Amino acid sequence: MDKIEFLVLRSLLHNEEYLRKVIPFIKSDYFQDTNQKIVFEEILSFVSEYNETPTKEVLSIEVEKRKDINDTTYQEISKLISYLDDEPAEQDWLESTTEKWCRERAIYMALMESISIADGQDEKKQPDAIPSILSDALAVSFDNNVGHDYLQDYAARFDLYNKKEERIEFDLEFFNKITKGGLPNKTLNIALAGTGVGKSLFMCHVASSVLLQGKNVLYITLEMAEERIAERIDANLLNINIQDIAGLPKQMFETKVNNIAQKTQGTLIIKEYPTASAHAGHFRSLLNELALKKSFRPDIIFIDYLNICSSSRYRAGSNVNSYTVVKAIAEELRGLAVEANVPIVSATQTTRSGYGSSDVELTDTSESFGLPATADLMFALISTDDLEGLGQIMVKQLKNRYNDPTIFKRFVVGVDRAKMRLYDCEQSAQDDILDNGKDQEYDPEEKPKKSFEGFKF
Repeated sequence: MDKIEFLVLRSLLHNEEYLRKVIPFIKSDYFQDTNQKIVFEEILSFVSEYNETPTKEVLSIEVEKRKDINDTTYQEISKLISYLDDEPAEQDWLESTTEKWCRERAIYMALMESISIADGQDEKKQPDAIPSILSDALAVSFDNNVGHDYLQDYAARFDLYNKKEERIEFDLEFFNKITKGGLPNKTLNIALAGTGVGKSLFMCHVASSVLLQGKNVLYITLEMAEERIAERIDANLLNINIQDIAGLPKQMFETKVNNIAQKTQGTLIIKEYPTASAHAGHFRSLLNELALKKSFRPDIIFIDYLNICSSSRYRAGSNVNSYTVVKAIAEELRGLAVEANVPIVSATQTTRSGYGSSDVELTDTSESFGLPATADLMFALISTDDLEGLGQIMVKQLKNRYNDPTIFKRFVVGVDRAKMRLYDCEQSAQDDILDNGKDQEYDPEEKPKKSFEGFKF
């Protein structure tokens, strides 16, 4: 007799709280033993009709009424029911164990169904139904939340308003200002920039600063080798020009790295995937592997970069337009952020027209406008000859779910490309660029502009 299945049946009979919580999510096909399946069906039928849990005696009577079993089977089921005694188990553990069993059974059944479809044995379903079948199985979870009762749930709402949300802070003043203190969990945050402007530099710098906060950092690279990313982080953390790293004596290099290790309780893992070969499913498997083999759970994930990920929904080389693919990638990554309960930071390319531009808009997002629609925070990194001469990069907010995007819409940060570092600029550097708190305040005495005045065509 399967232990989990037996535990489920026993708990359904004797634990009403458990029954109400889990029975909507259990399917009779999850039971591999036919007798157990019949017992579950009778419990479900009784609860559906009478809104009460049957006793063992009532359950035996209901089973006896079935026309699809013989006397031998009835005797076996009666014996099974007699063993279903009340043995209390810890509630949270019980629900968690049942949820895991349901998901595992759902995945197994989905795989079997997918194989049947792929082999042409299912005449009703086509192979394009397989991704949806597998996705539904992976999404199995116990969620009884029926919504927020505005008038009744005010206390929980008040507590939420006054709860300090856990965020990953920046070491850059204006990034903290525009995000109200850093990046919240379950979010997707995107840097938009042209080639060579500083997408990887930005992510390497933020990854370095988060590590020094004592946080666990996962950096996934699909563009550069693990060693190249590590080299950039070395330049940042060791405060040494990147071209000089190779010339350091081994003992000095070891000493510098050990000094960094003593300053943080965090861990930084860098994982390389070939370009366009990995998607959110691969990253999810990586998280499971890291948790199992290294007891590592990230506080933040960097993905360098979004456009060269693949999508689990579409095969490589399939006849799908880039808009659809990039939108799918963004949705899958944000789903991963929610599932892992971390912020994800990634980047995307500007369009060709956005390269070298002194101003960038959402329309300059390469390949997909579906990306800005999915992201929680999106900002452009802008470099011009004048800014490079000053050792600065301009940041322009494009979308912001954390704050009013008109507050500090544009600002500059200093950049030291040799050491792969960003830093706060003096206030004087912001004066000509920084929007003073907000866009221009409304003046009732001022005449309104013509409808399209100031627009670029």
